[in-house]
This record gives sequence, C-alpha cells and structure tokens, in this order.
Amino acid sequence: MDLLNSVLNWVVPPASLVMMAFAWPALTFISGCEWLFNTFNSEPMEDKVVIITGASSGIGEQIAYEYAKRRAKLVLVARRENRLRLISENARYMGAKHVMIVAADVVKEEECRRFVNETINFYGRVDHLVNTVSLGHTFYFEEVTDTTVFPHLLDINFWGNVYPTYVALPHLRQTNGKIIVNASVESWLPLPRMSLYAAAKAALVNFYETLRLEVDHEVGITIATHGWIGSELTRGKFMVEEGAEMQWKEEREVHVTGGPVDDFARLIVAGACRGDAYVKYPSWYDIFLLYRVFAPKVLNWTFRLILPTHGGRRTSLVGTGRPISEGYGRPLFEGSPPRKLPNTFAPQSPQQLKME
Repeated sequence: MDLLNSVLNWVVPPASLVMMAFAWPALTFISGCEWLFNTFNSEPMEDKVVIITGASSGIGEQIAYEYAKRRAKLVLVARRENRLRLISENARYMGAKHVMIVAADVVKEEECRRFVNETINFYGRVDHLVNTVSLGHTFYFEEVTDTTVFPHLLDINFWGNVYPTYVALPHLRQTNGKIIVNASVESWLPLPRMSLYAAAKAALVNFYETLRLEVDHEVGITIATHGWIGSELTRGKFMVEEGAEMQWKEEREVHVTGGPVDDFARLIVAGACRGDAYVKYPSWYDIFLLYRVFAPKVLNWTFRLILPTHGGRRTSLVGTGRPISEGYGRPLFEGSPPRKLPNTFAPQSPQQLKME
C-alpha cells in the first residue's frame, strides 16, 4: 500500500493537470451553457420572502436593496433598529413589496428562533435566507493579551450564520428555498493578521459544503466568497466610537458604499436567483488555489515579498490589552466612525440612496 501511494503521489497530480488542460475548453463551454440556461430561468422574486441578517449596513444593506428591486418581501435583521428603519424606507422606495424589521442578535439561538417565527407568523413562508454577518480583525495573533475576543470572533463568524440556518431550514425545505452565505477568500487563502477570522470562515464554508450534501436538492445553497473589498479594507472591521470606550464593531454595522460592495451584492442576488452554488468576486482569485495545491512554496514566497514584514507592523490594538493610542500618538482607527443617522425616516430619492 505504501508503494502504491508513493506511485500515485507522483502520477496523479501531473496527470490531473494534463487532463484539466485538455478538458478546460469543454468544461468552459458546458458552464457557459448552464449559466445561460439558469439566467433565462432565473427565479422570480416578486412576493417571495427573504430574511437578511446583518442588514443594517455594508453588504447586507446593499443585498436588501437588490432584493427590493426584484419586488421581494423583506425581513431585515440586525441589532440597530433605528438604522433598519431607514433602510426599510429606502427598500420600499426601491420596490420592495413589504418590509419587516426585527432587532435581534444572531449569535443567540432564541433570538434567531424569534425572528424566524415572526416571519412565518406574518408571511407564512421563507424563500431565501441571506446570512451576511461577519467580524474580522487586523492584529497579529501573538500580540493578543485579552483572549476574551476569541469567542466573539467565532460566535459571529460561525454561530451567527449557523443558528439562523438551523431555525429556518425546516421552513426552507417546504418552499425549496435557498440559503446564501457571505464567506471570504480568506477561508482558503489565509493572510497575516487575520488568523482567527480565516479559521472561522474556513469552518463556515465547510459547514455549508457538508450541509449542501445533506439537504440534497431540497434547499439550494449559494456560497459567496469575496476578496478584499471596501467593507473589509477601506472601512475596517474594528471600530472605536468617538467619546466612548473601545468597542467591537462588526462588519455588518460599518456603513459602506461604493462600487465593489454594490457589485458584489448584485452578483450575490443574481447568483442566488440562478441557483449558483458559488459566487466569487473577483473570480481571478481562484488561480491562487491552484498554486496552493500544486506549488505552495511559490505562493508563500510571493506573499512574503508583497506583504509587510513584522518590522513594519501597523496593527489594530483591539484585543491586545494596550491603549489604542499607545505607540501611535493618536487613536488608531481601522475605519472612520459611522455617521449619525438622521432623525426622520422618510423615503429618499435615488440620488440620496447613494450615501457617503
């Protein structure tokens, strides 16, 4: 057996690459035909019921607007009710048939059960469940002195997606519904200063890949993986509110707009309605997966060259047990604080929907 494995170790990888090279044109043609067929037979969302968690800003907010344009009935879930009220008015203006808002924390199973039950009691069904909650970090693992941040990362990135899925799955089976998951390229392409985030996303992706096999074709699952887009880099994951103690600010609560986030949200909704198993933005990141499997040293050398070394660290100090201003002379923000919300929630014009 050892001899057989040794031979296969040498033969299978190059043989697989050769087979893929010859099969690539045919596979591309088949995928294109399938995409065209699914596009022309895309699921109409008018009057369908969509639950969106993490809908108070960022990707979740933009996904809500995309479903609103398709005249769906929305259930927006997040912790900040005042922010949800504004988004619900915007969604109605953009075409949503009806919008329900529920203030809830998705890391608590009983609250997930509450907003799913409220949806069933009011609408009588659930067609799409969109999980967008996410929480990242930008610190080096060895700098952490306050390990209480670890459970928060895993709770939001993993259980914050699993609990809503667990509660909503029986209802999604009844409607042959779909589950849409906001993952990240870090699930298989880990980067420095994102160790716990990458581990949680990897666990999340593997959970849904397994669930896909368990539910078979009764419930569709779309895993959306994004690279480095506005909601993660330009605005950051950890925020410090002005005049307040240091706080955790989830990605779902960071106000973000801009081309990449809007484009990613549009691709997610279109892919989910087509029944795509995966939505990738941008898709060229896939090439790194080949390098990781067949030439991992090349990938590691490349990242060592282009990524900053330990000597030039600029690290978020959240979770490190040190004052935020220590060593920098001023508070280190991974993004600017969210602006204050207006007191009124009147419907806005399309020009006003493009928030700064």
